[in-house]
Amino acid sequence: MADASILERLANPSRPVFLLGDVPPGEGTPPGKCQQIADKFLQRSRVLASDGFIVYDIQDEPGRSDIDRPFPFRKVMDSSAHAAMLARSSGRECLVYKCVADPDFDEWLRVAKNDHGHSAINVVGRASSEGKYEGPSIAEAMEKVNAQEGMHFGCVCIAERHTLEAAKARGKTYPSEHLNMLRKQKAGAEWFISQAVYDAEPTIRLLKDYAAICKQAGVTPRKVVLTFAPVSRAKTINFIKWLGVCVPKEAEELILNADKPVDKSVEFLCGILRRILTECVGVGIPLGISCESVSIFKSEIDGCHTLFRRLQEILLDTRGSPWNVQWIEVMPRAGRAAASTGGDVDEDGKIAVATNNAAQDAYALIKAGFAGVVLGGAVVSFGVVLGGSKRR
Repeated sequence: MADASILERLANPSRPVFLLGDVPPGEGTPPGKCQQIADKFLQRSRVLASDGFIVYDIQDEPGRSDIDRPFPFRKVMDSSAHAAMLARSSGRECLVYKCVADPDFDEWLRVAKNDHGHSAINVVGRASSEGKYEGPSIAEAMEKVNAQEGMHFGCVCIAERHTLEAAKARGKTYPSEHLNMLRKQKAGAEWFISQAVYDAEPTIRLLKDYAAICKQAGVTPRKVVLTFAPVSRAKTINFIKWLGVCVPKEAEELILNADKPVDKSVEFLCGILRRILTECVGVGIPLGISCESVSIFKSEIDGCHTLFRRLQEILLDTRGSPWNVQWIEVMPRAGRAAASTGGDVDEDGKIAVATNNAAQDAYALIKAGFAGVVLGGAVVSFGVVLGGSKRR
């Protein structure tokens, strides 16, 4: 799958997918400044071997919680427009979040497909069943995306709903998020993305129950992308708790009492992933990883990148076959003629791309399964290669 799209990588059960999350700039930001913000994000993340980016749709969500929002709500620009800017500037495709609470959902879908060129949408329901919302229901939104040729969608899965306590609060004897996932899968959902994971137990229960219900229904489970977000301050922890993430008290104390909280957070989350992988061996759920920073603080952004690399290594190691992360220069050096316009695989399994102009370089790079950026006249890229000898 050297030339696989983000959709193909999400659908491939044998190949983990690795995504990096971003939030659009504030609404009203001038176009030139928006480009600068996108470029800064890409510059920071260019050393990560990601398959693409997740761009979130940020809503006010006043009905989400009874407690005050730790960070004041700041309306941001449209997720589709920002994702288009990232895709143009990086060559990497984006998976675009879209909340159904939009009376202009149909027009948004048209623009996302026809004007911005997106094909991967993550349909997100309303934050709460209470209150008045305009726009389609989640079922109606899924139907609308299905009706668009070339458009595909996934949904969120929320492990916090899949606890015995949550079931009891809803008057049920057993949690039912796995049933929600199956229902959405039957409606056309091709992948699922979790909210940030800080407690392994609900996620383990959800993955096992989803696998079991899929087997019972005679369907193949979709890929589940697990999301992780490092923290370094009490305010950030309070924010992800406000978002509905379960952060056990002992985890909070462990992180905040550490000499370097963000490093402890990264270490803790690596342990969470290892536990999930150990407990879910053989259940048959293909997994992916997404990392995000939920704040603009440099320590947490840096921690997000460190976490991405470490989680990627942990997940790839569980495959039981060799892999490596490679850097390649794909433009010929000055004075050296290009040998070809395609990609060659050497004896070590490395991909070497040689082309004779910058436009072809960018195309060949993307076709090789990597995402490139231009640095001082040379297009360089990081990417995961599966099946070669392991090197870091």
